[in-house]
Amino acid sequence: MDNMKTNMNAPVVDFNDEDSNTSPNPTFDAVLQTRLSRRRILKGGMATVGSALFGVGLAGCNGDGDDDSDVDSPDTPPTGAPPTEPSEKLLNFGAVPKSLADAVSVPSGYTAQVLYGLGDPLAEGVLAYKNDGTDNDFDKRAGDHHDGMEWFGLGADNRPSASSTDRGLLAVNHEATTNEGLSSFFLHANGGTNTLPRPAAEVDKEIAIHGVSVVEVKKAGNAWGTVPDSLFNFRLTALSEIEIAGPARGNPLLVTKYSPDATRTRGTLNNCGTGKTPWGTFLTGEENWYGYFTRDAADDAARGNDKSVTSLRRYGRNQGAASRHGWESAGADDRYARWIISQSGASADGSDDYRNEMNGQGYVVEVDAYDRSRKVKKRSALGRFAHESAAFRTAVAGQPIIVYMGDDARGEYLYKWVSSANWDPADADAISRISVGDKYLDNGTLFAAQFSEDGTGSWLELSMQNSAVSGYATYPFSDQADVAVNARLAADAAGATKMDRPEWCGVNPANGELYCTLTNNSSRRVDPTGSQYEPDSANPRVYTDMKGGASQSGNPNGHIIRIKELAAAGNGDRFEWDVYLFGAQADADVTTVNLSSLTDDQDFSSPDGLVFSAVTGLCWLQTDDGAYTDVTNCMMLAARPGAGW
Repeated sequence: MDNMKTNMNAPVVDFNDEDSNTSPNPTFDAVLQTRLSRRRILKGGMATVGSALFGVGLAGCNGDGDDDSDVDSPDTPPTGAPPTEPSEKLLNFGAVPKSLADAVSVPSGYTAQVLYGLGDPLAEGVLAYKNDGTDNDFDKRAGDHHDGMEWFGLGADNRPSASSTDRGLLAVNHEATTNEGLSSFFLHANGGTNTLPRPAAEVDKEIAIHGVSVVEVKKAGNAWGTVPDSLFNFRLTALSEIEIAGPARGNPLLVTKYSPDATRTRGTLNNCGTGKTPWGTFLTGEENWYGYFTRDAADDAARGNDKSVTSLRRYGRNQGAASRHGWESAGADDRYARWIISQSGASADGSDDYRNEMNGQGYVVEVDAYDRSRKVKKRSALGRFAHESAAFRTAVAGQPIIVYMGDDARGEYLYKWVSSANWDPADADAISRISVGDKYLDNGTLFAAQFSEDGTGSWLELSMQNSAVSGYATYPFSDQADVAVNARLAADAAGATKMDRPEWCGVNPANGELYCTLTNNSSRRVDPTGSQYEPDSANPRVYTDMKGGASQSGNPNGHIIRIKELAAAGNGDRFEWDVYLFGAQADADVTTVNLSSLTDDQDFSSPDGLVFSAVTGLCWLQTDDGAYTDVTNCMMLAARPGAGW
């Protein structure tokens, strides 16, 4: 708290632009640079997708994406599926022109409406949102900054329905809030307080608008609407009680004043990407949570400079770090004190303070959208980092469950989870869906990806059985819980490849190939200094792009990679990879920047969301950009998956 009073400039830092990986691990750009220099350009996907990429314009980019090839294909045409019909015929509409209007641009014949906005009531008796700063009860209203969401069909019998398209539940992430200095500007009558201490009434609102909504929606005629008094509706906030599951449950790293037995934590925070399990639960990824916590300027010494200091630094909290909103300044109550993660108590285990509180954030969180009475669980076995989506391979009877995840920060890694249990199709219809999650998401093996210049790669096991992890001198791991809680350090130890902010992953249902968005990296340089990154084969481009009169250097537009598992079930440790698409402005140099030959109807920057349609097989892409917003709003695009290798 004292640090906040003397460091008022700190909160203006972009908390979405974390850069805490100082390991000597290779970078994807360096790997990809070599690949491109050998002229191994993707033939089956990138070359054909250029004519099959169409945009839909989105207004209101929040700047979250501001920062801001391929397998050895033969020189003969690739084999594989025959060409599909042009996307115009698949989609029945053409590209929407670029736009800077404060509106969502959709194709002719389509409409867009606000379905569920900040402050909308979520429970019976909650008054309509006045939007004048006087509203309260935000734990019973829609939160702010809607991000990833998933659909859960609901039948007339109030049971889950895979076929229902006119009634269902939306599980929606509420990632953050619109800041003006310290405060959530639009939430408070006077714009909020930007000096410390913050008023408790303001802080309580801001805490409540983070988290997750589950809201019933119905279609009546041609219009959709929410059902504000539905018994299915509920909210999770940054104060909701959540269970710790997996190896970290009961571990000393999770001991706090709130949970001395290390089995619970409060809240889910900065929820970004999503996933939907084969057994019908909602997964939400906790992303930029680190910036909400503050540490005293002398905390390293207070901790005896033990290995917890290494962990805190690796996760973006150096001593003296200020918090994003100053929530800790609102009073002595635990709901405010928990944001101070300095060692202040006399206990040896942290049961009298919140020195370990940040270890309770950074997970994939499992929620039963159909049953609000079920416990919500943080799946620690899937690793702790800046989670985006959780993408599942198609579940096959007798084979393990496979989940892919990205760590959305500069120089971070791509991960894979392989369950110990093999899939039982009967679990798809289980009544206790969270218990099914215990079966598949608490026991298994976590891997991090290492990319090679020849278009192959390895999944590196993150466990105490890997001597590179168990013998890591920088951070001596104690057990598998330590590996899970400090997954970034384990991936450092194993030798994973640093990536340009891996975000959403998606699995092509037709062939099991993985696609992953790498949104951007402004710190790529040909001759890097300090914390900058050199290019590699998987992150190959370093260039300068103009935004008006300002230059943007590095890899400001991002790219999308594609991975093919060599094991048919996806549970092996080897893969092949290529670059599916390079983000670029259409008029950029096609030999060095616009390597995918994008045109005015399909160029894009900073790919973020990515999901495959199970019906059409098309890949839907969304951008979260700040590099190209002088020309166009952010956008959604439909793409035809690549063919051949």
